[in-house]
Amino acid sequence: MGDFSSCKEADMLTPLNSTEHIQDMSSEKTCLSVVTDEFKCIAKIALPLVLTGLLLYSRSMISMMFLGRLGELALAGGSLAIGFANITGYSVLSGLSMGMEPICGQAFGAKRYKILGLAMQKMILLLLSTSIIIASLWLNMKNILLLFRQDVNIANEARVYILYSLPDLVAQSVLHPLRAYLRTQSITLPLTCCSAVAILLHIPINYLLVSVLNLGIKGVALGSVWTNINLVALLIIYVKISGVYKKTWDGISSECLKGWKYLLELSIPSCFSVCLEWWWYEIMILLCGLLLNPQATIASMGILIQTTSLIYIFPSSLSFGVSTRVGNELGADNPNKAKLAAIIGLSSSWVLGILASVFAILVRKKWATMFTEDPKIIALTTMVLPILGLCELGNCPQTTVCGVLRGTARPKLGAKINLRCFYLIGMPIALCLSFFAGFDFKGLWVGLVFAQGSCMVAMLFTVARTDWDYEAWRAQQLTTAIAFDGDDEVDSSVSKESCFGLLHDVNQNDLLV
Repeated sequence: MGDFSSCKEADMLTPLNSTEHIQDMSSEKTCLSVVTDEFKCIAKIALPLVLTGLLLYSRSMISMMFLGRLGELALAGGSLAIGFANITGYSVLSGLSMGMEPICGQAFGAKRYKILGLAMQKMILLLLSTSIIIASLWLNMKNILLLFRQDVNIANEARVYILYSLPDLVAQSVLHPLRAYLRTQSITLPLTCCSAVAILLHIPINYLLVSVLNLGIKGVALGSVWTNINLVALLIIYVKISGVYKKTWDGISSECLKGWKYLLELSIPSCFSVCLEWWWYEIMILLCGLLLNPQATIASMGILIQTTSLIYIFPSSLSFGVSTRVGNELGADNPNKAKLAAIIGLSSSWVLGILASVFAILVRKKWATMFTEDPKIIALTTMVLPILGLCELGNCPQTTVCGVLRGTARPKLGAKINLRCFYLIGMPIALCLSFFAGFDFKGLWVGLVFAQGSCMVAMLFTVARTDWDYEAWRAQQLTTAIAFDGDDEVDSSVSKESCFGLLHDVNQNDLLV
């Protein structure tokens, strides 16, 4: 009887265990399916942005080629003008425009579509207003350069280039918000297609202006402006023909003159964060002029910055994809999906970092020879490329975390971390190693390794301590506050006063830096 009982018991247990096993397998399959779907969503946004970034990178290379054909003076003057424009203009406009991302991303997820159109109008106005200040700096660029003891002839050439680049401020003031408007709706492939057409036209435009009309350095500057205007026009045509605007656009409205509080509180820290990183590389170029062999180190730094700019396209595109997905899901009140998007994005960023590091090490002996035949420049570049690879191990995750912070409407944390890690940790180390410890050129890049590494650790710690349920609540409050901002007849249940201080409120689980 005992044996029969045992057999009966075993027979009863077998189907139960099989059912549990099937359920476990089904659960694993469902979990894997969710992860795969989220990865596809991020990739759908990021991959076209990678192609767009590569196209825009090729545009700058084409412009440099035309400058090079004009002679050494034109190349030096144009390069100096582009550097000045990056520091004082383009970095500022790019940074400010990122303040749109959390607003538009979360509003799109919350299905408050009209906020996107109003946010774009406000951002265009903000960038145009800022461009007036930038233009005043550009008009006085020659005096500023001479104040820093730059060569008079090079300063004159740079002045010509930047004067003919002034219309580009208007084009960029429309282009940045338009791209953010589309990107936060996960519309990125049309951006790539429009960019491809604009870049294809960039070569004949430059040939016409520089070689046919003999406008020289003026022609190269006007060629870049013309290409950006073409890109803006193509994107507007796409928006109109596709009907993307129908849910989000009520036409130009006086409402865009009201309720700037939230946009400014997101845009200013975003701008600060972007500029801190951009300016680091320009400071490094200035410091190269104080090293033992300034001519070779400046040239090598130029090659290395071009290299890191090329690599940056990949984590930057991933960052935009993650920012959009996190913002959309928080706006839709799906904190778990937002967290999953952040985890998948960060996991992908580690892979990108490793690949970038391996790439830098593998090409170190050949890379510089594509730019120059000077043995000193080649030796310096070969020596530093592995260190650049180490920088990318920190830069790729750090850039992606910046996307998470933008998606959660916390750009102030990113700005604080960048300030302290780059300028209070990285910069002192770079100066000490380069000028006091005998590391010379290598010391500047070792300092950047410490800056990127500490920045990555601080940002990862911030994201790890994020309360996603709380961030989803903040997203609901933020989109509600913006929707009713400027409206005097607000229902008490969604009172604006209940939302004041949202952008200043940092959860106790966040890293206070």
